[in-house]
Amino acid sequence: MRIHFKIQRALYDAIHADLRRRHEFAEERLGFLLCRPALTETGGLIVAYKFLSTPDDMYVPDGKFGCVFNSEAMRRAMQAALSLNVSIFHVHVHEHVGEPWFSRTDLKESAEFVPNFWNVRPALPHGTLVFSLNRMAGLCWWPGHDHPQRFQKLSIIGSPIQITQEATWKAF
Repeated sequence: MRIHFKIQRALYDAIHADLRRRHEFAEERLGFLLCRPALTETGGLIVAYKFLSTPDDMYVPDGKFGCVFNSEAMRRAMQAALSLNVSIFHVHVHEHVGEPWFSRTDLKESAEFVPNFWNVRPALPHGTLVFSLNRMAGLCWWPGHDHPQRFQKLSIIGSPIQITQEATWKAF
């Protein structure tokens, strides 16, 4: 399945600004994107439309990991999915230029928490995204598929329009 992710330039820039703010102890920040999914003739389309920033008090000090969030952060995201009938995508930044990808920890943890969104919106796709300073990558758990699918295309819509990735490979 080919899955295309789209986000408006202004929203993308606002997310970057939020996620790059300093925190008292967390080495990185995270948030949740509210998205509208659609099936297309060639696969799926995910359109981001709102960002839920994670407040400072929802981070948990942890010497082992750079960013740990509490259950309230997850509850807020799940409540948004339930109330607004939207897909939820966890998002964070890796501070480098070029193609980003998830760490082993990112992959392990997202495989555990992303499917929890199906507890409130089982018919919708959910997932995770990682931004670098100039690109992004992501995984989407689409209902009816056994494992997450890597986004085949990611687009930033606005001025300038940017296609951050147009993959030639198949699903993750």
